[in-house]
Order: sequence, then structure tokens, then C-alpha cells
Amino acid sequence: MIVQACINGARPFDYHPALPLTVEAMARDSAACVAAGAAEIHLHARAADGRESLAAVDETIRLVRRACPGTLLGVSTGAWIENDQRRTRDYIAAWRVLPDYASVNLSEPDSPAIIDLLHGMGVGVEAGLASVDDAKRFVTLRDCRRVLRILIEIEEQEIETGETAVDGIVAILGEAGVARPILLHGVDATVWHFVELARRRRWSTRVGLEDGCRRAAGEMARDNAQLVTDAVRMMR
Repeated sequence: MIVQACINGARPFDYHPALPLTVEAMARDSAACVAAGAAEIHLHARAADGRESLAAVDETIRLVRRACPGTLLGVSTGAWIENDQRRTRDYIAAWRVLPDYASVNLSEPDSPAIIDLLHGMGVGVEAGLASVDDAKRFVTLRDCRRVLRILIEIEEQEIETGETAVDGIVAILGEAGVARPILLHGVDATVWHFVELARRRRWSTRVGLEDGCRRAAGEMARDNAQLVTDAVRMMR
């Protein structure tokens, strides 16, 4: 059971004053999250103009790893980042400073090819499942048991609907005999509910400005480190 810090995601520039968008800000923010108790960092690399970029992964991982030696670092491979399947694959294949793992959304058409590419490069795969359909697709993959972990990502804002999705995903994994570590998280209104559910089920979880900006008590967080502090306290 760990707390992962998801420090920026695809959030827009004006989402929060402490949203880290430059490489230097990501390095500082990641170090603060580790100091607050985060076991891993998940980030979306950004180009010099602040936009998400798979081409920026090398420089980002290099600087963040220097700030957080020994901490596992992960990145997103979201199809929207480059909005082109060939360019997405080419940029990933060109990485020379490798992240420890990369998240792959099973809802995206090219996800099986991205998983194969990452495995061939020696990069761990965090398989993102947001629905029962994602889970059904995932368990048909040849290397589904090879992934680093299952990332159950609940985007529904209604808690009962979200929990139904969690149970459905877990049932599909169980029926297929896929037993990999699970990290569960919610978004915005459901962040803290799913942190608590992860604690009860002895799964890992994540918090950070990618998923929401409010602390467990409801007030606006100062930064990612405050969110991590709350999550670590809950998980203990």
C-alpha cells in the first residue's frame, strides 16, 4: 500500500496557483511530495510552453530523478498528448532517460501497441482501467499479467456509481485470474472517498492536483504536498 503523488496531469494553466508546469517546478514539487510521504511520483511532462509533450520526458525524468533519487517515477502516455498514434509511438521509442513506469489507458485504441512497446523498452506498465469494458479488453492481452500494476481510475462523480464500476472491474480481473497490485483513485468530488476505500481494501492510492485540489477536510490545498500529507495520514 503506497501513496503516489500525481502532480499535474492535463490540468489547465489556471487550475491552481501551485500547479507545476515547468521541469524545475516539477522537480521541486516532487521532492516536497516525497518529503511528505509519497512513495512514487506520476507526472505529465510539459514542453517549454507548458503544454503536455512526450518529447519532454527525457529532460523531465532526468531533473526529477536528480531531485528525488531512489523514487519511482512514472509518466502518462495519454493519446491526447500528441493526438497522433504514429507520433506517440515514435516519441516513446525515442526516450533515452526512461521512467520507471508509464500509465496506459485501456480505453485508447492503440493501448495494446503502447504496452508492447513499453515492455520491449523495459519500462513498467501501469494499466489504466476506468470501466468494465476497459477491464474486459485488458484481460484479453497476452501480457496482461506482466504489467507493474492495475490503475483503477474512477471518473464518475456519483459515489455509488463509481463503487459499482470498481466492483465490476475487480470481478473481471478475478474471473480472468489476473492478480496484479491495484492502485485506486477518484477525481474531484470522489478523491477522498476512494482513498478511504483503497485503505479498507489494502490497495494503493494516489492524490495530487491531477485528480483534485481540495484537502480531505474540504478546503483548498496549498500544494501537492498538503494533499499527500492528508492521504498518508489516512492510509496509516
